[in-house]
Amino acid sequence: MLEEKRNNKPDVVLKKYWENKERFSDFFNAVLFDGKTVIRPEELEDLDTDESSILEHKNYAETLKASRDNIAICKKSTRYGINFVMLGMESQEHIHYAMPMRIMGYDYGAYKKQYDNNAVKYKNGKGLSSDEFLSKMRKTDKFIPVITAVIYYGERPWDGAVSLHGMLDIPKQFSRYVNDYKMILIEAGNNNLKLHNVNNRDLFNLVGMLIDKRETPGKRKEQAIHYVKKNHVDTTVIRTVTSVMNSKLDYQLLERKGENEMFTVFEETWKEGEQAGRAEGRAEEIIAAGYEFGLSEKTILERLQKKLAITPQQAQEYLATYTKETEQRC
Repeated sequence: MLEEKRNNKPDVVLKKYWENKERFSDFFNAVLFDGKTVIRPEELEDLDTDESSILEHKNYAETLKASRDNIAICKKSTRYGINFVMLGMESQEHIHYAMPMRIMGYDYGAYKKQYDNNAVKYKNGKGLSSDEFLSKMRKTDKFIPVITAVIYYGERPWDGAVSLHGMLDIPKQFSRYVNDYKMILIEAGNNNLKLHNVNNRDLFNLVGMLIDKRETPGKRKEQAIHYVKKNHVDTTVIRTVTSVMNSKLDYQLLERKGENEMFTVFEETWKEGEQAGRAEGRAEEIIAAGYEFGLSEKTILERLQKKLAITPQQAQEYLATYTKETEQRC
């Protein structure tokens, strides 16, 4: 049961969704090439998502921990050989005001990993100039470029920085001398991507409907259910949308229902999701107030159980989620 819960978490579900090469290539074609088919599914190979590296200094070495959501390498044949490009993807449910710096760190990790793997060849220094030996690379060595896109699934419009400059307080006369680092940001519910993959279109269309503040919650739900029914939306998309929107999805119910009845599953699970969302919001208020008044974790857990009529385990889960999300915002 615990394993099933873990696998139903939004980050896990999204990672699984984008592991599909047809969806992954379609997304990047829309983002980078206005929908033109430049990247093909058969040209993609999965890579290790761990981008941890060692930051070396004369007097110390520091380990930088980093793990991407999805990353693939595109191998494209040309007249002169094969071109390589790494394509990375990060999924965000919440606004992260340090996101440009995080992306810069992920990309650095990808380049550092290539550098370290390449440097292993030159341990004995044979055939290297003195500068090449000190650099642990030849003058002619080249690394694979990295492109990272961030998909934001949250309800509020993104109001954070989209480049490193947006995070810095730079005096105007120095601005052009401070290196910038831009990130590619896509808001799932508000974009003009030219997508060809039907699953991707359904995913972004449904997210857009469900976060549309111009409509009442009831109207949004009604429109989404109608869309699922009319378009016979794939089970994988329903699973992903309900997970991202914090709805509880009954996987056994999904298996029992036929493809033409998926909209009923969406309706049933969305009702549960609305209730869960209210409970999570109340839990967050209780925890925040508890910390503000200097209460111990034990007391906060007791208050959660009493106020929400939940089990000790559920209270622990709410507290763990709150702690994790607070750390991500910092």
